[in-house]
Amino acid sequence: MSSNMNSRGFASDNNAGVHPRILAALTEVNGGHVVAYGDDPYTERATAEIRAIFGEETGVFFVFIGTAANVLGLSTVTQPYHAVICPETAHINVDECGAPEKFSGCKLLTCNTPDGKLTVDMIASHMHGIGFEHHVQPKVVSITQATELGTVYTIDEIREIANYTHDHGMLLHMDGARISNAALSLDCGLYEMTGGAGVDVLSFGGTKNGMMYGEAIIFFNKSLCEDFKYRRKQGMQLASKMRYIAAQFSAFLENDLWKENARHANLMAQKLYAAVKDIPGVSVTRRVESNALFATLPPQIIPALQKEFFFYVWDEERSEVRWMCSFDTTEEDIESFASILSSLL
Repeated sequence: MSSNMNSRGFASDNNAGVHPRILAALTEVNGGHVVAYGDDPYTERATAEIRAIFGEETGVFFVFIGTAANVLGLSTVTQPYHAVICPETAHINVDECGAPEKFSGCKLLTCNTPDGKLTVDMIASHMHGIGFEHHVQPKVVSITQATELGTVYTIDEIREIANYTHDHGMLLHMDGARISNAALSLDCGLYEMTGGAGVDVLSFGGTKNGMMYGEAIIFFNKSLCEDFKYRRKQGMQLASKMRYIAAQFSAFLENDLWKENARHANLMAQKLYAAVKDIPGVSVTRRVESNALFATLPPQIIPALQKEFFFYVWDEERSEVRWMCSFDTTEEDIESFASILSSLL
């Protein structure tokens, strides 16, 4: 990695800074005293703004990070003898250090998917041993939108999974860490592909799309979260100065900043694709549907390329890399990256 601490790269949309309008919102709420732990006007306003999008009867709770949103959301609607069905590549399976299983007590039942997306047939492969006390009982299906492979479920695909899930007495959870990018890819609203398509529990992410920190857990049926305030406290996610999370969400939603940021990140991924796809030695491996691009490269050039623009190797055996674009990725970044990549090859 470059020694320049301010060097730009394509490693993660988490690596980008904070949008200026988000920073300004934090400054605006910084004066004076308000009641702590969410009993403040800023949290009340942000909650109302989120309910205006997702439904007035939703339960809305702010937490610090996406892993907490996923873990607390899942553990609230399960018992330790339950199972959660998810793709093998799911963040809850790969990148949350076993937290979902530790804190919920549930077993994760994974499906090998070619594109990061579950199908009803994949889910059905785990639907056995129902009512048999020696087996964990499937209770939740968890999908990610956009997926860890940058692909996007269509609304019809989500609805089909939701219908199957509900027909079998289960619930549908969505990890929406990059939900904004998915919505722009589908050209639809946030509710349309979540609660409107049958999702029961949503992790609504903003950190990867211009916020400093903070996620919201949304329950589309309040009966699912009657005791959540206790779970959030036990889970060490009850922010004393919650106004600083709430203010970010208000700015994030105001004048559709979430759309502006996601639209730019998705566009930059398309421009990156156009810039590298015809370079000899580069093979784009997955559809570019959000703000991620996956490709295979000759392994010997990867370290040199990472020194100029840091990124992660996704699959070392295949020499497959992942390049993520962010709300602040520039066309100059892409031009420079493609030029260096071309020269190395």
